Amino acid sequence: MKLMRIGEPGHEKPAILDSKGKIRDLSGHVADIAGAAISPEGLKKIAALDPESLPELQPARIGPCVAGTGKFICIGLNYSDHAAETGATVPPEPIIFMKATSAICGPNDDVLIPRGSVKTDWEVELGVVIGKTAKYVSEADALDYVAGYCLTNDVSERAFQAERAGQWTKGKSCDTFGPIGPWLVTKDEVADPQKLGMWLKVNGETMQNGSSRTMVYGVRYLVSYLSQFMSLHPGDIISTGTPPGVGLGMKPPRFLKAGDVVELGIDGLGTQRQTFVADD
Repeated sequence: MKLMRIGEPGHEKPAILDSKGKIRDLSGHVADIAGAAISPEGLKKIAALDPESLPELQPARIGPCVAGTGKFICIGLNYSDHAAETGATVPPEPIIFMKATSAICGPNDDVLIPRGSVKTDWEVELGVVIGKTAKYVSEADALDYVAGYCLTNDVSERAFQAERAGQWTKGKSCDTFGPIGPWLVTKDEVADPQKLGMWLKVNGETMQNGSSRTMVYGVRYLVSYLSQFMSLHPGDIISTGTPPGVGLGMKPPRFLKAGDVVELGIDGLGTQRQTFVADD
């Protein structure tokens, strides 16, 4: 299933994409794409519905594909080829940092370049959406706790991230730095999350063209690993790292400016398109 949220910020309706690509209203059956609705039991109830019997919604703004996210957890340097382009070594354990949930926005919303930014960058990533509480889970059982997958852009301000004292979080958490969606694609539609092509373009020029197969730490491992340190709850998102081709890794480095258009996609998970604008 491809689940989504349609409407203006704060007023999104839960929806599902039918077999003909029409958007159908789920609000008569679930309050939102969040919490119990994305649990294994909740997804079974949605799957039992006939999407074509539901009211059709006219195309409108696409909101973030999941609501009620408590944690937006990101994994750094998780692609061997990306680590190489930045001159970093592959870490012996996953690098974990948080992106503030206030950064979350819709997949096609404008992205704000923050005041003082000179190094705003792009990162196409595979997002993992948790469907039920995971604590101390094994790698073998890890996917039982996953509701599905989504496309994310881990927008980053590299000077804030690496040239200012402290942790990476402040370079990752600016408003609108977390576009997610367009869909939450349930895991039954993704045969292997480690075999997904992914790409990103800036002003029509391809910058990233990679695959989740070059992940150092795969989805099963990451869900299990994170659950040893913190409980993962329904709606939590794990953004699993990016393949090579980010602006920071270019020679010379290349960063985004107001007016730039970024498009990105992952096989089966849809596409995003953002215009970058100055946050005055």
